[in-house]
Amino acid sequence: MSNIVVPVLGESIVEARIAKWLKKPGDHVEVGDPLVELETEKTNLELSAEKRGVITSIARKEGEDVKIGELLAVVDENGAGAPPAPGQSGNGSTASQAAPSAPDEQPKTTPTARRMAQDHEVDLGGVQGTGAAGRVMKQDVRNAIAPPAPTSDKLAPTSGSTIAPTRESQVAPTREAKIAPTPARPIAPTRSGDRTEERVRMTKRRQTIARRLVEAQQTAAMLTTFNEADMTQIMALRERRKESFKKEFGVGLGIASFFVKASIAALRAFPALNAEIQGDEIVYKHYFDVGMAVGAEGGLVVPVIRDADRMTFPQIELAIRDFAKKAQDGTLTLDDLRGGTFTITNGGVFGSLLSTPILNPPQVAILGLHKIQDRVVPMNGQPTIRPMMYLALSYDHRIVDGREAVQFLVKVKEYIEDPANLLLEG
Repeated sequence: MSNIVVPVLGESIVEARIAKWLKKPGDHVEVGDPLVELETEKTNLELSAEKRGVITSIARKEGEDVKIGELLAVVDENGAGAPPAPGQSGNGSTASQAAPSAPDEQPKTTPTARRMAQDHEVDLGGVQGTGAAGRVMKQDVRNAIAPPAPTSDKLAPTSGSTIAPTRESQVAPTREAKIAPTPARPIAPTRSGDRTEERVRMTKRRQTIARRLVEAQQTAAMLTTFNEADMTQIMALRERRKESFKKEFGVGLGIASFFVKASIAALRAFPALNAEIQGDEIVYKHYFDVGMAVGAEGGLVVPVIRDADRMTFPQIELAIRDFAKKAQDGTLTLDDLRGGTFTITNGGVFGSLLSTPILNPPQVAILGLHKIQDRVVPMNGQPTIRPMMYLALSYDHRIVDGREAVQFLVKVKEYIEDPANLLLEG
């Protein structure tokens, strides 16, 4: 007999929640077979079998919270109850007919796709995967649940829809037209449909996000300073190089890599923003692990680009693209999310014009990017329309002075408005 226990899950993670059992008592498992999906505060993990055998018992139910080292299940390694070898019947004789395929065999799927399929009773065997090596993704299951409706040039109004009035129907009534009398008393509005509510348990990730955001505001002296950057030079550079860049490196040239490079150059000038507080000491980091906040289905995650100062523009763009895909597929690992010395978040991709980002403890600074919007700005005494972006820097005033924060943001602005300086910085 061998015990399946909750393994060490990663830095600072001490417990998890059982999201889904993938096997049941009596099931035969081979080495590497996924047994259970664990939901942590950062990501979901599949725990696989380390030995061959048969599951004899399961100690904890789905939805229960478990700590590192606690018992999850017991596996009989002696093979009691294991299925017979291929071509053999239960008594050791050759089977006259081929054994049916195991019901547990399913195509490779992401945890999110598997959970969605189970919730909607979708047979994954009939879902065509579009991910790498035919992996079934969340969107594949969604399409299986509700296939995209065929498009048509003319759409008939649905039941209950309102048809826009024609020009003739909008003509004001003539003097001969009779005006309907006003009701003597107002008509009470009618309610349609059920006024229902739904109570859903928060995921471990959402609980952690809520706790950390509150802690960040309760434990840090958080302030935010704002500025704006003229994006003309970067947009012109991207327009000139986008085709050759994509052809040479296989990834588009975005604006995020410019802000990563500009932030690192500014952090070198103002090292307090790349530090953290530990007790009564300030720990200055002489390396640059930049977190890029990504909105995922289960909540915000911050994968980390490690040693970003040593990376080229294409390497940064490739890292960001891979993180975004992993977040969408639900395949981010704990190592992807560990650590970080400074964070960049871009609300502009969702249309945000201005916001106040919240610190990602124990970091002491976070840079917020926003939507690029044409605005009238004075240039050489004349009003000119330029593509502008508001920048927001939130910082911990306990170790970062207002002067440093303002100058840091001004430095980022200077690099963005004249990106050639980034080459001089190396």
